[in-house]
Amino acid sequence: MRDLRGLIDDWLANGQMKVVEGADWDLEIGAISEVSGLGQEPPALLFDKIKGYPQGFRVLVNMFQTQRRTARALGLSDALRGPALVNAIRKWMENYKALPPKVVTSGFVTENIMEGKGIDVFKFPVPKLHKEDGGRYIGTQDAVITKDLEGGWVNLGTARVQVQDPSTVSIYISPGKQTRLIAERYWERKQSCPVAIVCGIEPVLFAAASLGLPWGVSEYDFAGHVHGEPVKIVDGQYTGLPIPADSEIVLEGEMPPPDVDSRPEGPFGEWTGYYASGTRPAPVVHVKRVYYRDEPIITVVGDLKIYPLDSYLSILFRSAEIWNELEKCGITDVKGVWLLESGMRFLLVISIKQRYGGHARQAAHVALGAREGGYLGRFVIVVDDDIDPSNMADVLWAMATRCDPETSIEIVRGCWSSPIDPRIPPEKRKQGDFTNSRAIIDACRPFPWIKDYPKVHALDPEDRERILQKWSRVICS
Repeated sequence: MRDLRGLIDDWLANGQMKVVEGADWDLEIGAISEVSGLGQEPPALLFDKIKGYPQGFRVLVNMFQTQRRTARALGLSDALRGPALVNAIRKWMENYKALPPKVVTSGFVTENIMEGKGIDVFKFPVPKLHKEDGGRYIGTQDAVITKDLEGGWVNLGTARVQVQDPSTVSIYISPGKQTRLIAERYWERKQSCPVAIVCGIEPVLFAAASLGLPWGVSEYDFAGHVHGEPVKIVDGQYTGLPIPADSEIVLEGEMPPPDVDSRPEGPFGEWTGYYASGTRPAPVVHVKRVYYRDEPIITVVGDLKIYPLDSYLSILFRSAEIWNELEKCGITDVKGVWLLESGMRFLLVISIKQRYGGHARQAAHVALGAREGGYLGRFVIVVDDDIDPSNMADVLWAMATRCDPETSIEIVRGCWSSPIDPRIPPEKRKQGDFTNSRAIIDACRPFPWIKDYPKVHALDPEDRERILQKWSRVICS
């Protein structure tokens, strides 16, 4: 079921997807996705018969906006929620054993190939999602494949990709990301960086590409571990880069140094809910070959100002990685980690069972020093183990009743952020300074007098579960 086409069939059969016919690529796909996404359990949307395009050239959005659908896509019980779902994913990650990809001679993605003067990226119904976007974006839920010039390892990252003309796309890569660091090694030698961009991708490979795995660890190896079998790859005819054999659409080409060729990129309606990074010169990819399946699908994260802003797929994998990083650094008794939907990377919540004075602050500082927890944050909130970190109301209650503003809030400065951070002042942007500050909010009961803290009168988890089981016909009807 983790295969994209298999997932679509499953979601359609279970009422988790709707097919939308006749929409316009110009703003309508984005608008319909946003309005639909405001619902309580929004379905995935598969757009077909898009205005100006033949039937079968499709766009898939809102895939992972429910925990149920995300769990199902990963082959997990769709009854799992919150920290329990994160915990299931992190067990995959903490028991990681590299499973390298398997080279095959052909795959679904090689069913059709464009090259030379026949290249036209506009052959696909590339959407313009938001009113003020600077153009049409084929890469939002994608994977950008590069190979490190020195170490020789293959990296998959995510970046937004704007179509500039039929054979040229621009690519926005945030400073400090591995894809950019790899490209810069080529540029320092006045070389173009070989690149392949997967614009229709299955869930696990996208989740791997969007994670900050350690330098030198290939996302192909990680995705193979999660799948339990190697990812099938074909060698790109132009770059030699490994391309997912069963992907939907792949653009293959080269990325010259920005001082040789760059184009204005943006603005784009980002996952923060703002057009924060504006328009600026960005590297380009000269597309030399395009591979695509019959009846291809562009996978899209709409970055719409709705909650969750991105998708549960990203929330779950990033939360799981932070949880594992905490435990690797010796933080005991972590009971849950969650990136809150209404803030994504900006609002990180950690639930712990306090064992000693300073336990809560230690957890927060370790999270800030971790790869996933250290990037583009704003608030790290630490709560006791009786608080569900995925329940915003629960977290706010803990902050309101256990956090003393004078003694429980700590500010950390000079942290790793990004141009898409809307709170970076204009003067810092001009200087190329994309750092920000973080607030650690200790919303735990003070450890020195934790036993004397007023008692909570709510049901404990065991009693709550007993009542739920006995009276489910009333409570769940």
